[in-house]
Amino acid sequence: MHLKSLELLQFKNHEKTRIQFSNVINCFVGLNGSGKTNVLDGIHYLSLTKSAVQSSDSLNVQHERDFFAIKGQFELADEKPLEVRCTVELGKKKQIYQNGKALAKTSEHVGRIPLVLIAPDDTELIKGGSEGRRKFFDGLISQLDHTYLDQLIRYHHFLKQRNALLKKFAETGRRDLTLLDSYDSELIELSLKLALRRNELLAVMAPLLQSHYSQISQGQELVSVIYETEALREDFADYFKSLRKKDLITKNSNAGIHKDDFAFMIGGHPIRKIGSQGQQKSYIIALKLAQFQIFEKEKGDKPILLLDDIFDKLDDLRIAQLMKLISQHMFGQIFLTDARPERSKKILTELDCEVFFFSINEGIIKADE
Repeated sequence: MHLKSLELLQFKNHEKTRIQFSNVINCFVGLNGSGKTNVLDGIHYLSLTKSAVQSSDSLNVQHERDFFAIKGQFELADEKPLEVRCTVELGKKKQIYQNGKALAKTSEHVGRIPLVLIAPDDTELIKGGSEGRRKFFDGLISQLDHTYLDQLIRYHHFLKQRNALLKKFAETGRRDLTLLDSYDSELIELSLKLALRRNELLAVMAPLLQSHYSQISQGQELVSVIYETEALREDFADYFKSLRKKDLITKNSNAGIHKDDFAFMIGGHPIRKIGSQGQQKSYIIALKLAQFQIFEKEKGDKPILLLDDIFDKLDDLRIAQLMKLISQHMFGQIFLTDARPERSKKILTELDCEVFFFSINEGIIKADE
């Protein structure tokens, strides 16, 4: 699978951009703020129907414009070519098209174009709160399993409804416990299903994470992910219901998979507390490479790999190990960015791979000869 071409219209600082790509490596060079990451984010939209950078689609519409459009032409293994188009018009619902046909729900598209992103702020998965880690694993599983994605959407729908009902109880002083019971039943059942799928994923990921960590860091430490959830305890239904009094006081749901966390461990201890900066970077890269390998096995094809500004964020050892994997053709199509063209050209031209270089300046892209 590979992306043949990309068109960006009024997307961030790209007024009108069209690019033809190599099937192997595509490197975008230019000063910070020139629009390199925006190209990768456009590709991210075509895969996951959302930005990797902005939480709101409207923030990606070019200043003083009222819409943006992104279009990509893909070649898929053993399938006819696929054109994907994403349009966002201010005040209207985002729309995804496959070969000109509008999809009823954007979630229908997730997983069709598997993608892995390694970005500068990935260490926030370690340093940040539990929500970011849940989003990472939910995004990973959702690209593999539409049933999981549908259940996750249903879960958050009922969670939102339940929390609104709890607030209404507090405001009006009247309680509809029958309706609350119905929400409880849905959340308890969905929590179990989602937790089992998360647990299943981690069992597959564990050996891959360890293998890639050892290779990237040349270290011998044992690394793991511990899934922290109440949803897999045998008495979870009773536990959930036992917190109702607290829920009524706090006007919030205090049990369910939205409270889960994933503990990143090294040598049996939280890497957030004892891991060096180098160990944390190696851990994150190993996590993303494990994700890549899982996608490849499940989908039967290599996902697209986006590497944003990695040469600035990694030391020479980790860059060398990653380039070794690239030279061994572990990956399929790669898109990467760098603010220093001389550095990326030196590193990439030493590989036995086809590389296209693109220079970007204020959203204008030029293919290097």
